Formats: sequence, structure tokens, C-alpha cells
Amino acid sequence: MKQVCGICPRHCALEEGQTGFCRARVNRGGKIECGNYARVTALALDPIEKKPLARFRPGSKILSVGSYGCNLRCPFCQNHEISMADETDAAFRTISPAKLAALAKEYERDGNIGVAFTYNEPLIGYEYVCDCAALAKQRGLCTVLVTNGTICESPWLELLPLIDAANIDLKGFSEECYKAVGGDFETVKRAIALAAERIHVEVTTLVVPGLNDDESMMREQAKWLAGLRGDVTLHISRFFPMYRMRGLAPTPVGDIEKLVRTAKEYLPHVYRGNC
Repeated sequence: MKQVCGICPRHCALEEGQTGFCRARVNRGGKIECGNYARVTALALDPIEKKPLARFRPGSKILSVGSYGCNLRCPFCQNHEISMADETDAAFRTISPAKLAALAKEYERDGNIGVAFTYNEPLIGYEYVCDCAALAKQRGLCTVLVTNGTICESPWLELLPLIDAANIDLKGFSEECYKAVGGDFETVKRAIALAAERIHVEVTTLVVPGLNDDESMMREQAKWLAGLRGDVTLHISRFFPMYRMRGLAPTPVGDIEKLVRTAKEYLPHVYRGNC
């Protein structure tokens, strides 16, 4: 019997044993769960600024964790080796929530403040993130998400009390941009707005020539972010040829600088990235 996944707006209807579009969520025994639970493909102690988070515990480090799979299909994906992988072609090791929390606590001596779920899309591993975040909180550690924000409202609201900060991708400020990456514009806007009311939020837009480098689009995006309840920080990041867009030239630095100036007309905290 088919079961419907309720994590993201795709609502994949899966037969027993079938895996969803994200390559990670699966119907097992009549229940949808994350098949990538505790399967870690990447683990590193990073500067918090690398997430990027510019205004959350600056100067600290955070234990960054990734798995495999994603519920978008960005042709410019910077981590496609794992985000576009599944269990058959991703090299992973198993790290339980208890082990991850213990590792994070151990790394406190090196300046670690907690755990960041990043590299691939962490929210498709929803149950693992929840379990790890709860244990991290018990140990006095922070939990950070680096996410595309493609999540339904109910699970998002259940998770947010366990999260301290998030960097959320905003692929572009239009439905057309989200069609290009297989996502839903309104879902991401709602996720950003809900998070901004509750936790520290920074937003990243990777500027891809011809997709989202329009100055008027950035103006509308900055105005919208400025109207949110939280003091949202914006990162405007430079694209480099990657994945299915290797033939495209990098975003001109001058274009990034122009968009940063535009955003600063509305937002006090705007940073350029990859320049």
C-alpha cells in the first residue's frame, strides 16, 4: 500500500520499499522514514563563517555533517557528488545520534559550539536531524541547519525549537527560478518567514548568470527580507561552473558588487561570497 511522505511539498506516494524523489526517504513496513538515517558522507570541523553564518557566534567552529540526497535538482549544485547520490553510489559511514553528540562535545576543546547539518539537503534526513539536535541540546550544544528550506510547515514548526540558527538558500525571487531547480517558491518563503520569527536566520542566494542576476529581482528580494520579523542577514554569492552548468562562465564580480549595493538599500547586513 502506498504511503505519502509529508516532509516536503512533493508528497511522494511510495509503494513498499520504494524511495522518493530525494533519494533518501523510503516506505518501509508501511511507514515513511529516512533511509539515510545516521549515514554520514562528510564530517568536518569548520569555521562557522563557512556555512555561511556571519552573525551567529562569529569566530567559533562547528562540527559539520552531511549525508546524501536532495529534494531539488539545481543544475548548478556545488555538492552534487553527494546531493545527487543515493545509497548505491554514496560512500558513507554510520554515526548514531549519540556518537555524533559525543563527538561534538569532545570537539568543544577545539572551539566547537555544536553540530551543523549541511553539504547535502539535511531536512530529507528529518528524523536523524531531530534526534541529533535533541541530544545536542541536552549537552548544551548548538544545532545549525544549512538548508534549501523546501519543507512543509508542520514538520518545520516541530523542528525549529531544537534549532539555534539556519542558513536558508533562496535560489531566486520568482516562481520561474524555482521551476528551474524543481522547487516551490512559496514553500521556501514560508519556511524563511517562520524561521525568522523563532531563530537566527541568514539567507544565501547563489547568483547564476541568466537565472537570478537581475537587479530588480534582487531589489524585490531584499525588500521582502527586510519586512520579516527577524533581523535577517543576506549572503550574495558568486557562481562558479559546476555540475550541469560547467560551460557557463563564473558570475562577474562586478555583478555581485552591484547586487550587494542594491540589497543594502533595504538590509543592514549583506555579505558577498566566493569573491
